[in-house]
Amino acid sequence: MDFLFSLMLFLHFVGLAVIIGTWISTMKRPTVSVGQFWAAIIMLLTGLAMVALREMQDGFEVNHMKIGIKLVILLVVAVTAFIGMRKTKRGEPVSTGLAHSVGGLALINAAIAVFW
Repeated sequence: MDFLFSLMLFLHFVGLAVIIGTWISTMKRPTVSVGQFWAAIIMLLTGLAMVALREMQDGFEVNHMKIGIKLVILLVVAVTAFIGMRKTKRGEPVSTGLAHSVGGLALINAAIAVFW
């Protein structure tokens, strides 16, 4: 069970790294890539799996308020990444605010995980 949780956490971190890394690398010309959308989906699935694994563990109390806030932020990241990805695929320009919201909200989500 510990290995499975560690694997989910590792994949969660990889998704976070893809979102924030792509955001930083395209800072001069903000855009949203397909990888950012799929990384958000990976983060969503691995995050839910980690919560489920912790809920099944005896004696471990999950902070549902924290998880709920992180879930809402991640859903916003996934939706904005999806919108940006669709615009990129169509050749339409992606607004600066949309591109920065994907990376910025992912960074805020990581800060909530660390500091709360």
